[in-house]
Amino acid sequence: MDDAVASTTVGALGVSASVSASVSEHADKLELCQQLIGYQFNNIELLRNALTHASGAAHRLASNERLEFLGDSVLGFVVCSWLYEAYPEYSEGDLTKIKSAVVSRRTCGKVACQIGLDQCLIVGRGVTRNRSYPRSLVSDAFESVIAAVYLDGGHEVARDRLQSWLKSEVEMAVESQGASNYKSTLQQRAQRDIACTPLYRLKQETGPDHCKSFLISAVIDGKEYTAAWGNNKKEAEQKAAANALAEMSKQNLPFPLPESPPE
Repeated sequence: MDDAVASTTVGALGVSASVSASVSEHADKLELCQQLIGYQFNNIELLRNALTHASGAAHRLASNERLEFLGDSVLGFVVCSWLYEAYPEYSEGDLTKIKSAVVSRRTCGKVACQIGLDQCLIVGRGVTRNRSYPRSLVSDAFESVIAAVYLDGGHEVARDRLQSWLKSEVEMAVESQGASNYKSTLQQRAQRDIACTPLYRLKQETGPDHCKSFLISAVIDGKEYTAAWGNNKKEAEQKAAANALAEMSKQNLPFPLPESPPE
C-alpha cells in the first residue's frame, strides 16, 4: 500500500471513529434528558431536534428553532390556563404580570438548568462552553423540549411536566407580582397552605365622620395578625393583609402600628 492510500485510509478511519463517538455522545444525552424530565419518547427524533442548537445541526430545519416556536405557545397556554383556574380572585392585570414573570427567558433558563437540560444540549464546535451556556440558548432548549413532549405525549403530559417544573416559580411570582393586592395574595396563600379563608376584624375607628381612620387586623384559622390603620376600611384591610403576609414569612412589618392612633 503506497503512502497516499495509507494516508487516505487512516484519515477515513479517523473520521469514522469521530462520527461514531459523536453518535454515541448524542445517544447518551438523549437518554440522560429522558431520565431528567421523567418521560420516555416514542419518537426519539423529536427530542434530538429539541436538544440540537443550530450550530450542531446539519441544516436549520434539523435544529430546535421550529420546536422553540411551538413550545413558546404551549408554555404560554399552559401557564395562562393554570393561573386562571388556580387564582380566581386575581384580575386580568394581576394574571398578566404573574404570567410574564413565569414565562420569561430568565425563568425558563433558570428552570432548564435546575432540571439539567444544559447537560443534554447538542451544539457545534463553534459554541464553546466555559462555565455555562448563554441563558438564551438554554431557555430556547427548554421551550423546544416542551414542544417535543407536547407533540409526542399530548397536552396533559406537557401540562403535568410544566406544573411540576414551574410550581415554585408560580408561587414566587404570585407573591411578588401580586404585591399591590395583598388581600388576594393572602387569600390564595391561606387557602393553599391551610385551607382557610382570611377574615378581617375591625378593632378601632377614630376621627370625625368625614375623616375617619380604621384599625383592622387579619384573622386566619383563629390566629390574629398585627393590625394596621387605613383612611378607609378597604385600605386598612389591604395593609392588614400585608402585615399578615410579612408575619407568615417572618419578615419586617410593612405597616407597623404607631404608638398612638392617627388624628
